Amino acid sequence: MCLDLRKNTSFSFIRKFSIKDFDIGRPLGKGKFGNVYLAREQKLKVIVALKVLFKSQMEKESVEHQLRREIEIQSHLRHPNILRFYNYFQDNTRVFLILEYAPRGEMYKELQRCGRFDEQRSATYMEELADALLYCHEKKVIHRDIKPENLLLGYRGELKIADFGWSVHAPSLSILKLALISVTCVDLQFPKLVSDGARDLISKLLRHSPAMRLPLRSVMEHPWVKANSRRVLPPVCNPHH
Repeated sequence: MCLDLRKNTSFSFIRKFSIKDFDIGRPLGKGKFGNVYLAREQKLKVIVALKVLFKSQMEKESVEHQLRREIEIQSHLRHPNILRFYNYFQDNTRVFLILEYAPRGEMYKELQRCGRFDEQRSATYMEELADALLYCHEKKVIHRDIKPENLLLGYRGELKIADFGWSVHAPSLSILKLALISVTCVDLQFPKLVSDGARDLISKLLRHSPAMRLPLRSVMEHPWVKANSRRVLPPVCNPHH
């Protein structure tokens, strides 16, 4: 297996890396095809997450195309709530992905630790997720695997969508409607602690007909989200004229 994206993407290779360019730290996670490690690039002293994938495992499961797609798509995405993909390199047996480090880890583990999130935190995540997905859809990208395990948390606790292995480029936004998971039975039973505003938002998202579900832009503008979200956007550098 030799991963060659240069014919398939406009992704610019600013620099060629090797494993010798990194100081490898503690493991951050373990997956079916390899592991993720905390790492520091030696020249610039930048902290990153280094995803190490074994070619033999990927060939065995015939998922090389999935990796190519993940790199092709994620390398073009620039959004504060999408995990940055910086570059990749490979040797004879492994492929290495250089990714943004999200120090607070998986949302799934944070939810397990906390038991549940309060209204402010839940609304903040909803706004961040809706904005990131809206950006993806504007780029004609469908993630197709949004779940707490694929949502990471950055330095300030901000949400980061990760793992674009199942994502696809949709040539037409009409395909987005076909990609939506159908809801066959909607019988919602809310715990008493869920507020009326949160119930209203969830109910509008879980409509049987995809055409009747609340659009992402409307999720961000929903009264419950607007009242409770504490989203903080990173500063933007405005060049001097």
